[in-house]
Amino acid sequence: MFCTKCGVQLRDDDRFCSQCGGRTAVGRVEAPPRPLLLDKYNKKIAGVCAGFARYFEVDVTLVRVFWLAIALTTGIGFLAYLAAWIIMPSDRPSVSFSSPGYPCHP
Repeated sequence: MFCTKCGVQLRDDDRFCSQCGGRTAVGRVEAPPRPLLLDKYNKKIAGVCAGFARYFEVDVTLVRVFWLAIALTTGIGFLAYLAAWIIMPSDRPSVSFSSPGYPCHP
């Protein structure tokens, strides 16, 4: 096996190149793609900012401050938030009156 950055020959079980420090594909586990969903567990209003924070793996407070700054300076943030609220699916299943777990009162 050869390093893809510097071309040095490596052993088959090396995880890093001894010459340049580049990472090899040995032991690398690909994470499954995360869907962009509303986060109903960490929400403040609708879960849009919490969903984006979970998707991009950043702090939710940072996303909320960024979104508020965009909303107050341009006004587009309010429309984008509303659109995301409508378009993004929820991470919780919706409960309907006909679902078997819904309590019935005569």
